[in-house]
Amino acid sequence: MCTSYEQRCSCGIRSASFHFKDSIMPEQVIRNVYCPVCSSGVAFDPGSMIVDNGWIIEYDMDIAVFKAQKPAGAGITPDYLFDGELCTWNGLYPGDHADSVKEREALVALSKTDPLRYLREIKEWALQREDKLKAEGWRKALNGGECT
Repeated sequence: MCTSYEQRCSCGIRSASFHFKDSIMPEQVIRNVYCPVCSSGVAFDPGSMIVDNGWIIEYDMDIAVFKAQKPAGAGITPDYLFDGELCTWNGLYPGDHADSVKEREALVALSKTDPLRYLREIKEWALQREDKLKAEGWRKALNGGECT
């Protein structure tokens, strides 16, 4: 089972939705989130943070190590938390889970009237969307996707 959680960034302008694979990590593992606006003044610490296309996630590494039930230094890094999907975006970027639903709404109606056309168009939409997100530099799009 996977859980999700939403948190506002440090400046409060935007929010990010998170996904926790197998519910191993609690929401408290996220110490802070910085959007591209508020991340510009943050001193990046690779020991507790990841950066993704201007966004920064700051993890509480003490909680991460404790919840992973592994000794400190046993490969529990911010990259491991994010790329291993223990605590990562819910989708390919902070608001992806909501944006992708809106983008697909127009195509869903087509599925009822012309199923073959729907299959072609949904496939094309997915390929174009992936290319767009890769071009924008989103880490999960560049690394091949997300947890299902």
